[in-house]
Amino acid sequence: MPESAPLARALDAPADPPLRLLPEAVAALLRELAAPPRLAAHLRLVHDVAYELTDWFARFRPELTFDREAVLFGAATHDIGKAVHTAELEGPGSAHEPAGRELLLAHGFTPERARFAATHGAWLAPAVSLEELLVSTADKVWKGKRVTGLEDLLIDRLVRASPPGTERWEAYLDLDSLLARIADGADGRLAFQAAHPIHVRRPA
Repeated sequence: MPESAPLARALDAPADPPLRLLPEAVAALLRELAAPPRLAAHLRLVHDVAYELTDWFARFRPELTFDREAVLFGAATHDIGKAVHTAELEGPGSAHEPAGRELLLAHGFTPERARFAATHGAWLAPAVSLEELLVSTADKVWKGKRVTGLEDLLIDRLVRASPPGTERWEAYLDLDSLLARIADGADGRLAFQAAHPIHVRRPA
């Protein structure tokens, strides 16, 4: 099936401020699935925010080790199950979570990578990884939403990895400053997403 022009725009169109492209393998999968353009736009936005988060952690908290590529892949694919459950692009629902994991596995991605599609809404689960916390945070703060319980878990990781004597309030201020800066761009990101349709009418 030929790629629709709206999907091509969602994947490739420049944005102001500039918006990073999705990983090539993810963009190729979205094209193969003829995914809704709004889903592609959303995944681009969350991936871009995840890039900012991981860049900050890598530069200012190098002692806190994590798999940056896994976080970026997870952000780029977290809602991919909505290519199947398109109603969840317009309303609530969690059927896309297990569906997204199964979709990624069916297309040859590893369980380690596919897990984010199923876990991005489950940050209170036992043994949640730092990578999963970062994907969940990106999925909230892209639209300016701050979730105290989720951020507290990130602060816990920061404190544990900090030099002895570091106070919790110091880690809180550092993370809060970062997330507030990202949240300031929420209006522009929401406008970018809204500019891309959910449904594409194809010629008869």
